[in-house]
Amino acid sequence: MAKLKITETVLRDAHQSLIATRMPIEDMLPALSAMDKIGFYSAEVWGGATFDSCIRFLGEDPWERLRIIRKEMPNTKLQMLFRGQNMLGYRHYADDLVEYFVQKSIANGIDIIRIFDALNDIRNLETAIKAAKKEQGHAQVAISYTTGEVFTEEYYINYAKAIENAGADSICIKDMAALLTPYETGRLVKALKEAVKIPIQLHTHFTSGLADMCIMQAVEAGVDIVDTAMSPLALGTSHAPTESIVAAFKGTEYDTGLDLVALNELRGYFMGLRKKYIDSGLLDPSMLTTDTNALLYQVPGGMLSNLLSQLKQAGKEDQLEEVLAEVPRVRKDSGFPPLVTPTSQIVGTQAVFNIITGERYKTVTKEFKGLVKGEYGKTPVEISEEFKKKILGDEEAITCRPADLLQPEFEKMKLECAEWCQQEEDILTYAMFPKVAPKFFEQRRNKRFGIDSHADVANKVVPI
Repeated sequence: MAKLKITETVLRDAHQSLIATRMPIEDMLPALSAMDKIGFYSAEVWGGATFDSCIRFLGEDPWERLRIIRKEMPNTKLQMLFRGQNMLGYRHYADDLVEYFVQKSIANGIDIIRIFDALNDIRNLETAIKAAKKEQGHAQVAISYTTGEVFTEEYYINYAKAIENAGADSICIKDMAALLTPYETGRLVKALKEAVKIPIQLHTHFTSGLADMCIMQAVEAGVDIVDTAMSPLALGTSHAPTESIVAAFKGTEYDTGLDLVALNELRGYFMGLRKKYIDSGLLDPSMLTTDTNALLYQVPGGMLSNLLSQLKQAGKEDQLEEVLAEVPRVRKDSGFPPLVTPTSQIVGTQAVFNIITGERYKTVTKEFKGLVKGEYGKTPVEISEEFKKKILGDEEAITCRPADLLQPEFEKMKLECAEWCQQEEDILTYAMFPKVAPKFFEQRRNKRFGIDSHADVANKVVPI
């Protein structure tokens, strides 16, 4: 058994989960050199919501952030999260933009691209996989893990084989809703290791309080890599603590080889950040607690809070139990989509409408209609023709890969953002966030932000 490898998430998913992705580059920079010396398999530093947050809230160029991290961490593989045909935005994009985004991500310093699709539709991943391979990047495909009668071991084995056949370099079990339990994790990892030859990585959250036990079972079943977070920004909706996992396997056949003393020094820096975020109100201590509602209702924690918020706005919060009972019915009607962004919001909102209007599908949201129509891809189970007719009327369902209906977009986007463009990457920033990007570009042009070059940032920080 090879030693266990660790992907450190403190620079991306840990702060996305706890403080809505608000960690700026100036808070990262003092830790980067020390992190680079630890010996992590990889550091997840980009993608997910970081791109949106950079331009919408932090006044940072996300591409510049990546270049800074690459310069300060030359010895560690840098990793990002990529939503397949959605890239880092919230719709499907044409293949030419997806290919260009992957090329630019790798050119600016990304080594590993973790690609996933909310419906586990392999067709929505193929362009990104091929693009990553073409650029000599590592294409990791994530299985969106969920529960339900159709999500059997056989389902996950078949999807893993399809991922391997599509050319992926590794597979990640992506349990963003913390639905995995320890023994189920062990069984799943063992089954996947027997079914495919490429490495398996585990990504799970601490929300339900089971992440460290899931990791233990996964490691004993042969998992190759696990995601963890430095302890000050671990637990709660984040991940299992890096130092604890390293200590747990020290002296065993799975020993990570990482130095606990060096990790403890790094911990000191992030403890300072944690205190700063709590004092400023950015980090709500309740986010660090355990919430087993996900296991009870089989819905992600974020989805649960969204449902309650929608019901409160309608003055119907007393109907939460009815809505929670309606969610599985809506999910079944719509082909059992995994409850992850954006499908969790789509299914949840439709369940709310079904209950508060007193009649199922009397009011149908635009997004739910799109899900049934096939705008997001192929659902895990075929939706009945009768239900499609009820929701779509005479509209034709989409049976092809949704991106096949899109015309090339790059040249159009290039023209639209020509007045702001200072680098080729700006075209991609604009393509993903056409409403937010122009304001960011204007602010950058006016130099309203102090962080517009590596030199500026370097002058502001003190080494660890």
